[in-house]
Amino acid sequence: MALNLSEILAETWWNNTVEDYLVTLGIFLGLFLLFKLFNHYIIYKLRKLTKKTKTEWDDLLIEFLKEIKWMFYLVVSFYISMQYLELPPFANKALYYLLLAVLGFYIAKGISKAINHFVKEQIRKKQKADDKSSGSMIKVLGVIVKVVVWAIVLLMILSNIGVEITPLIAGMGIGGIAVALALQSILGDLFAAFIIYFDKPFKEGDFIIVGADMGVVKYIGLKSTRIQALQGQELVMSNTELINSRVNNYKRMEKRRIVFSFGVKYDTGKAKLKKIKGIVGKIFESMKGADLDRVHFKQFGDFSLNYEVVYFVDTPDYNAYMDLQEDINMKLYSEFEKAGIGFAFPTQTIEMEKHRK
Repeated sequence: MALNLSEILAETWWNNTVEDYLVTLGIFLGLFLLFKLFNHYIIYKLRKLTKKTKTEWDDLLIEFLKEIKWMFYLVVSFYISMQYLELPPFANKALYYLLLAVLGFYIAKGISKAINHFVKEQIRKKQKADDKSSGSMIKVLGVIVKVVVWAIVLLMILSNIGVEITPLIAGMGIGGIAVALALQSILGDLFAAFIIYFDKPFKEGDFIIVGADMGVVKYIGLKSTRIQALQGQELVMSNTELINSRVNNYKRMEKRRIVFSFGVKYDTGKAKLKKIKGIVGKIFESMKGADLDRVHFKQFGDFSLNYEVVYFVDTPDYNAYMDLQEDINMKLYSEFEKAGIGFAFPTQTIEMEKHRK
C-alpha cells in the first residue's frame, strides 16, 4: 500500500522528520541566494558611491567585500539552516568550529586585501608626487601588519574553540626572544631600515657623503642601502652602519657655498690689482644662478698674489655647479687677457753673484 505525502513527510531520520530536512534545505537555498544577491547589490551601490568621493575608506570597504566569496555565504547559510534540525552535540560543535574558521579566514583575507589596496595607493601617491622614497618599506610594513592580523585572528579562533592560548603566547614570546638573539644583526639592519624610512635622513636620488665614501642613493633595502659612487662602482652599506654614521646630504642644500682662489703675477701693477674686484663683480652680474658674496686680495703667495672668491649657487646639483664654475673660469681668463693681467704659475728666481778677483 503506497504511502501518502503526509506519511512520507512524517518519516523520521536521526531524530528529524523528512519535512524538517526539506524545510532546512529550503532555508539553506533561500539564505544562500539572498546573501549572494545582497552582496552583489551592496557592492554595485558602493562602487557607484565611491566614484563620487575622494576618501579611501570606501575603497577599502569595497576591497574587503570583494574578498567575501561564495564559500563564505555557503557556510553561513548552512550553519543557520542546520539550527532548525536536532543534531548531536558533536555535530553542533563541529559546525560552530567550521563557522569560526570560515569567518576568521575571510575577515583576515578581507583586511589583508584592504591593506594591499592601502599600500598600493601610498606607493602611487609617492610616485605621483615624484617622491623617490623606497616603496619597499611600505610593502614590508604592509606584510608585517598582515601577519599581525592573521596571528590575531588565529588566536581568537583558538580561544573560541576552547584552546588555552596563554601558554601558547608565552611560548611564542620565549621563541621570539631566541630568534631575536640569533638574528640580532639582521633585525638591527631591519629596524635601521625603518628608522631611515620614517626619519628620512636621505632618500633615493640624494647625493650623500658617508665618511670617505660618496655617491647617489640608488636603493634602500631591508638590510642594506646601495649607493652609486662617483667613480661608477656600487657601494653596499648596511643600514645599521648608515644610521650610526655622520651623513652629509647634499640634496638637502638650498644653496651651495663655493670658495675658489686664483693668483696673479707679482709684476702686476697696483692699478690692475684694483681692477680685479670690479672684473669679477661684472662677471657675476651676467651669471644666472650664482650670487657673489665677496672678493678679496687674500695673501702674498710664494710665487703669486692670491685672491679668494666666495659665491652661492642656487641649486644643490653638482653638475650645475661645475658648469657655472667652468663658465666663470672662462670669463675670468678672457677678461684678464683683455686687461693685460696674467695668471701666476710656479716660478723661481735665482740670483747669481759674480765674484771679483
